[in-house]
Amino acid sequence: MRIIALETSAVAASVAVTEGDRLIAQSFQNSGLTHSATLMPMVAGLLNNAGLKLEDIEVVAVAAGPGSFTGVRIGVAAAKGLSWMGDKPCAPCSTLESMAWQCAHLDGDICAVMDARRNQVYAARFQACQGMITRLSEDRAVGLDELAEEVRKRGGMQILVGDGAKLCHQEFEARGISNLLMPPHLLYQTAWGVARAALRLAQEGGLVSGEVLAPMYHRMSQAERERLERMKSVNQGKGF
Repeated sequence: MRIIALETSAVAASVAVTEGDRLIAQSFQNSGLTHSATLMPMVAGLLNNAGLKLEDIEVVAVAAGPGSFTGVRIGVAAAKGLSWMGDKPCAPCSTLESMAWQCAHLDGDICAVMDARRNQVYAARFQACQGMITRLSEDRAVGLDELAEEVRKRGGMQILVGDGAKLCHQEFEARGISNLLMPPHLLYQTAWGVARAALRLAQEGGLVSGEVLAPMYHRMSQAERERLERMKSVNQGKGF
């Protein structure tokens, strides 16, 4: 199964093409430019350099969240567009699970975390064994204190991956929780991880059409929170 995968959930952007669990090509960019300007040229360049056309792709995968609201929207919109040409199925992949696949060669507990601001992280826990991962918790936004207490009760070494890993590393160290921070080349999300998560999703019958593909935010955006706060203040002023 040939998959093209898109990862735009954070500051960096990447695109990968895989066949089965074999990486054919990957492009990674952390230039500070917006994903809306870089993503599609990266897709076109990667396919061209790999000697492939979009018709050669069977599945379009994307990191559908959690992550940056703008970044996730851009990735999902691009995946919809790519799938529309040829009516290709899509794989809406968890950003956190995709990162966990980057650590699957290490047996043990994996804690995939992204900085969600406001002293929270997006987090999910997994167990890696012989190159495969098993989910231990769902994706969610959670406070650092709550996550630290959760893994303390679990016990054992925690493998930390993601752009929130350094925050958790500091918190876990302060609490005496054993942890291993992944090195820079494996720490952040990559399109290869998305492609590997997509392969499992395809094997489990979890592919969807481009029409129903949608972001998975797991929390309201800042703009939505501010709007609700304004409405609450107005209603309180009216005595509601």
